[in-house]
Amino acid sequence: MSRARFPAPDPGAPATASPVRYLVWLATRHRGSLALATVLGVLCTLAQALVPAAVGLGIDRGLLQRDRHALLLWGGAVLALGVFQAVVGMLRDRASTTNRFGAVYGTTQLVVRQAAELGAELPRRASAGSVVSVSAMDIGHLGIALEGTARGSGAVVSILFAAVFMLVTSWQLGLLVLIGVPLIAGTVSRLLRVLHARQRRLREEQGALTDLSVDIIDGLRVLRGFGGDKVYGRRYREGSQAVRAEGARVADTVAGIAFLRVLLPGALLVAIVWLGAHQVATGRLEPGLLVAFYGYAVFLTDQLGQVTTMLDQLTRANVAAARVLDFLRLERELPSGTRPLRDDGPELPLHDPDSGLTVPPGRLLAVVCGSDGDARTLAERLCGYTGSAVRRGETLLSAHRTDDVRRHLLLADNDATLFAGRLGAELDPRGCRSEADVLRALDAACARDVADALPDGLAHEFTGGREVSGGQQQRLRLARALLADPPLLVLVDPTNALDAHTEGRVARNLGPYRAGRTTVVFTTSPIVLDRADAVVFVKEGKAVAEGCHRTLLADPGYRAVVTREVLA
Repeated sequence: MSRARFPAPDPGAPATASPVRYLVWLATRHRGSLALATVLGVLCTLAQALVPAAVGLGIDRGLLQRDRHALLLWGGAVLALGVFQAVVGMLRDRASTTNRFGAVYGTTQLVVRQAAELGAELPRRASAGSVVSVSAMDIGHLGIALEGTARGSGAVVSILFAAVFMLVTSWQLGLLVLIGVPLIAGTVSRLLRVLHARQRRLREEQGALTDLSVDIIDGLRVLRGFGGDKVYGRRYREGSQAVRAEGARVADTVAGIAFLRVLLPGALLVAIVWLGAHQVATGRLEPGLLVAFYGYAVFLTDQLGQVTTMLDQLTRANVAAARVLDFLRLERELPSGTRPLRDDGPELPLHDPDSGLTVPPGRLLAVVCGSDGDARTLAERLCGYTGSAVRRGETLLSAHRTDDVRRHLLLADNDATLFAGRLGAELDPRGCRSEADVLRALDAACARDVADALPDGLAHEFTGGREVSGGQQQRLRLARALLADPPLLVLVDPTNALDAHTEGRVARNLGPYRAGRTTVVFTTSPIVLDRADAVVFVKEGKAVAEGCHRTLLADPGYRAVVTREVLA
């Protein structure tokens, strides 16, 4: 399928007023292929709808009257309709697939763009479970709904055609169809609304359970340390049972709809055949037309199924669109400034008035915090991830454009993800570094052995960290941060998973590698602290002491933090 058939790469601004408007917006983005698929869908089902009429005429005018010419004529018509239906159906499915993937890819672009816009605020604004649910499930429902409109539209037109044909031929049978079809559609629609509500509740409970499972997996080692794994295990079982019960209620509703999809059209079929047979017996209807009516009854059963399937798909898409819009409507709490921040000018000191911490330019500064929470808070504040009065020189950091700040200041912590793909491309996502630069960064992070141990080295197809240990992942993350070479690099506990020997080598390499650049390391490791140009001690969110590591050891509070002593 040609890429030119899809819309431009930029999906533009979506309509977010309501789920229905968003679905209409998706449809208008593919109006050409959607119109083509709809026309082809109508032609395909109309060809199928003409087959029973052609068969009935063949029986009445050819078989019963023993007219070979008429029999061949109408038999040829049935063959031609079958061939036409097959060709047009293939083209319809091709256009429908274009619509499906166009909707999926377009919405995926919007979701990814929104995630990139939210940046570091994403974990605080949306749970991991909700993001996974939107990406893995809801987007697919939008594509399926757009794909199914061609078959559903054709089914609606064919039902109207069959009803008119039967009404003209026998007004009693036509009236029966015109009354029966809306009743069936209305009954199924009411059940679909119930299904809609239950599916929404199931989605919410599935998202909450996914969040809980992510928390358990991330903290399993810590939970086992104090017996919390049993508590969280019980919570997961309870949540899983709640999801199972809600899933069973959804399944009951789906089963009821499936049952009625067979029962109600089947009852209509029986009524049509009984009334038609009575009219044949009284001479008001020809036998061939009775066969045609029977064919239309079977045909209508299938087409009613197509209509209810389309309604079900649209209902699911409405639920999915609401969840997608909930994500797309999230706004950043921190607006971007307007002032540019240039990387080619002199580096200026960074000062946080709330804590009293000042980061001098061009130096390796270590920060020791009395609690891990202070380290995280200060790191995010210095890099502009939270609202603060941090200044770069005389200018508020928040006054600069967010994109410039992200390019100038890099925060690297142990929550950073190693993505799957070629290792060299993962370490240098922009692809602007030479292999020698990559190897130099690996050497500085003492991660050269990790790359050498992989079968293809830097060309190895990395699985995202599952094939290396926690310490090896940490060294690879550090190498990636060093290779980015930002003017100001903030590292949070970059060596806490390393043995003392490896940690010492990293500490020796870090200063020379970042020479002339500003580096802030939040750590309590004496090995790293001893290599820093200066150390700041932060207690209860305030910078209370500054100096070299050996001098600050005279402070009992500082010494207790870095040596893990217990103060009396």
